[in-house]
Amino acid sequence: MAREPDKLHAVRTENERFTVTLIPAAAQAVTRLMGITGLSKTDTMNRAVQIYAFLAKEMADGKEVLLRDEDGNVERVHIV
Repeated sequence: MAREPDKLHAVRTENERFTVTLIPAAAQAVTRLMGITGLSKTDTMNRAVQIYAFLAKEMADGKEVLLRDEDGNVERVHIV
């Protein structure tokens, strides 16, 4: 049985607008992502937040984030 959503974990069914102030490094990262992906600022931010939520959940469940290069070398990613 699904739990009842509380105020911090309410289920949203409509779009919600946020106003945020990004530090320079984050603003530059958004610009780089837009250039790499060709996505709009809104789509870039939406995807970034969803990916961060996914990774945070997986790490909270004890999983690791690993990157493998074309030579098969694996590197553990630390997200703080």
